[in-house]
Amino acid sequence: MPPDAGVGRADPFTTLTSELLPVGDGHEIHVESVGREGGMPAVYLHGGPGSGCQPDHRRLFDPERFHAVLFDQRGAGRSRPKGFREHNTLPHLIADMETIREKFGFERWLVVGGSWGATLALAYAQVCPNRVSGIVLRATFLGTRAELDAAFLKTLPQFYPALSDDFIDLLPEAERKQPLQAYWRRILDADATVHAPFARAWHDTERILSEHSPTRMRLDLALLKSSGALPATPFMEAHYFANDCFIRPNQLLDDAGKLTGIPGVIVQGRYDLLCPPATAHALASRWVDAELRVVERAGHTLYDPGVRNAVMKAIADVASRIAS
Repeated sequence: MPPDAGVGRADPFTTLTSELLPVGDGHEIHVESVGREGGMPAVYLHGGPGSGCQPDHRRLFDPERFHAVLFDQRGAGRSRPKGFREHNTLPHLIADMETIREKFGFERWLVVGGSWGATLALAYAQVCPNRVSGIVLRATFLGTRAELDAAFLKTLPQFYPALSDDFIDLLPEAERKQPLQAYWRRILDADATVHAPFARAWHDTERILSEHSPTRMRLDLALLKSSGALPATPFMEAHYFANDCFIRPNQLLDDAGKLTGIPGVIVQGRYDLLCPPATAHALASRWVDAELRVVERAGHTLYDPGVRNAVMKAIADVASRIAS
């Protein structure tokens, strides 16, 4: 049955459980479960870092087949304290996943994640391979500085040269030799007059890169200086990216051999400018049990044409491989 099925139930995607789970260090993470108790265990990992889960993410999982868990990572979404970056590293997130898995009594689970969620999925699976029954990735991001440099310093000026000028020109000339580090430093500055315009500029630029057909292609310089609410994701991204995602360079690719025996599917948009096909191809070449599926006429986001359906089919297909 397709994941959006469930005729006869009032709302098959209503949460079974929803709570704030204390995980130590002053953090409480929002955890919810959907589907059917006794179903195949699965976990969904949101992107960002810092974006949080959305109700629509529940619909990726067939409610008659899965018992799926979705959680907002430390400082993200409905987790508390909101935006809290202390004691917030990749190893902390991996430990939180183990706390959640043990809470639900799952021996192993199917791990699903896209973009930063793919980073966390790979890191978790390489640390805890015996706890992973399968993996579905979308828009593979390996957490490297080289990938960020490629997206913002090479791809951006090639595809959106005027936007690239807007992005760079926001910085003082003395800081333009290392623009990404300058952005992260300013986003993490406690002074709102410093961090606000750069958080908005980072968010808007990244969003344009993530869309196959963006509705606008320039920064609104007046809006950058507004006093409205700020997007949350740039602050967590700056924290992680400035610290190389708390992993060594090329760690996730170098350790891909640890995934041997874990079935997986890598879903990749052909025109993803943030996480291009070459990254997914490199991972697939080292992870022998994974299948790479390229979605034509699609970019980065889960909501691009064909990507959502491809992810749902991948989840169903990997589940069938697990059950066989």
